[in-house]
Amino acid sequence: MQRLLYLKKVWTAVIPVREYENMMEKTFIHRLLALFPNAIAHKLLLMWMFVLAFWVISFSLKDHTKFLFSLRNSISLNHWNMFRNSTYLEAPPNPEISPTETELRIKRIMEKLDQLVPPRPFTTVSSTTSATHSRATVLSPRDTYCRGDRLDVLLEMRDHLGRRKEYGGDFLRARIFSPGLKAGASGKVTDFNNGTYLVSFTLFWEGQVSLSVLLIHPSEGVSALWRARNQGYDRVNFTGQFANGPSRVLSKCGLTLHTSAELCEYLDDRDQEAFYCLKPPRVPCEALTHVTTRSANISYIRQKEWALFHRSNVGVEMMKNFASIKVLACGKSKNIEAKCRLGMKSPFPSGYTVKRKWIAAFCKQIELNETKTINDCLKRKLIYLMGDSTLRQWIQYLPKMVKTLKDFDLHGVGPFKTHMLLDAERHTLIQWKKHGHPFVTQSLFSVKDDNYIPREIDRIAGDKDTAIVITLGQHLRPFPIKIFIRRAINVQKAIERLFLRSPETKVILKTENTRRMFDNAEMFSDFHGYIQNLIMRDIFMDLNVGIIDAWDMTIADSTNNIHPPDYVIENQINMFLNYIC
Repeated sequence: MQRLLYLKKVWTAVIPVREYENMMEKTFIHRLLALFPNAIAHKLLLMWMFVLAFWVISFSLKDHTKFLFSLRNSISLNHWNMFRNSTYLEAPPNPEISPTETELRIKRIMEKLDQLVPPRPFTTVSSTTSATHSRATVLSPRDTYCRGDRLDVLLEMRDHLGRRKEYGGDFLRARIFSPGLKAGASGKVTDFNNGTYLVSFTLFWEGQVSLSVLLIHPSEGVSALWRARNQGYDRVNFTGQFANGPSRVLSKCGLTLHTSAELCEYLDDRDQEAFYCLKPPRVPCEALTHVTTRSANISYIRQKEWALFHRSNVGVEMMKNFASIKVLACGKSKNIEAKCRLGMKSPFPSGYTVKRKWIAAFCKQIELNETKTINDCLKRKLIYLMGDSTLRQWIQYLPKMVKTLKDFDLHGVGPFKTHMLLDAERHTLIQWKKHGHPFVTQSLFSVKDDNYIPREIDRIAGDKDTAIVITLGQHLRPFPIKIFIRRAINVQKAIERLFLRSPETKVILKTENTRRMFDNAEMFSDFHGYIQNLIMRDIFMDLNVGIIDAWDMTIADSTNNIHPPDYVIENQINMFLNYIC
């Protein structure tokens, strides 16, 4: 009603103005005709004015139509799998008017990370941290220790010339282990940012225990990796395969494409996610069916910096001259009473392995060794695994644990098709689906039903018998960190929407596995995974979710393999079952 009254006022105010304008127009025409008293001149002048008026009206209508068309396009919702053609778009879509909440969050996280990984000077390898010349000292050493004690080691870093380092930032990995017991646990590293570190170990088991601290990368190498990672999107070449009748057409694709050629845009406007392909001639954008990737052999590491990532300078032991320590029971036995449940804070280290069995350090695990117990747990469960091939290992291993789970063929091809397990009698469904772009593999994979994880979560109704497991990170390591931060924030928002409509749904996050140290460091170093682990914990800190600390598990077992052996997968699945049973 208020809007109608407002329009009425405006309209009544406009009427006198229009009457005045009409009077002025009549006066102007009368004076103009007076200049040409001849009748023929009058007719020619009127015809000229008619042609001019027609041209102006036609031009205005044309522009008005363009404006309305562009306005309709600008406010339309273009979700994933909505295809558009364009010419040149250099980067994923960003807000043009004012930064959104997501953009501000990304900026704040980037500022924190830049403080965590400041630029470090590099001239020669001799001025960088040396594991051999650095000193490790066990504080308050004893002949024997008790189970549950904390053992501290002080590290004083020096360069290859024996000079004390005056700043921190080295990427270290600390671990205790007992090979005879097949036992292991991570250590906690505290950086004092002055060239000294405190490494703290919790002595979880009794027996002979060895200490290890690896210098994965010196701080100068860490600084180089951080700078290089955030410089470009083009370390990976994406090739799209388009269907063209019975034949196939290949085209260059990517997260960004620097070209003036016509592009196919595959956009998620809400979440600001984007993927592009050069549009093949006479082939519609909707015909994209498969994608594959190859390394582009592009590096942003400076030539002299590559010496820092030589095999001999990666993962160097700092405590190889230290003897093992003896740990006794000492009558100490601390029983944890709280059952593992969602929302629990996962400390570091979050647990340890003994005889290759993972034991959580912050909650009481249920023994789930018998098939009947697992079957009872999984009865009527809908379980959605979303992520990379490290979660696909779960769906490949589960039938070994539960014989009644049978593979259901969804007609896909290749290792990255959607996988499904069914137990019809117990109404159990388990599905694995890969996450959206970027997905880095030389294998050809289908994108016909591709979606980003937030969109997949939005499609799930959820209830007390629905569980979702999410992992992401390995395939995002070769790209600027902002892509990972945005994806993590979008996943967090999708989980919040899920909890609004179905608060009983169980959501579990699996952190990244560690991988081989000697893979291409610029693209796949575990330093990138470590940073992404910190980001995940920061973004999901306040959500009622469970954490499966695969990072901690794979360090404890020292697997150094993106696809760890079955006993690690079984430990991860057992932790998952403890959360949902």
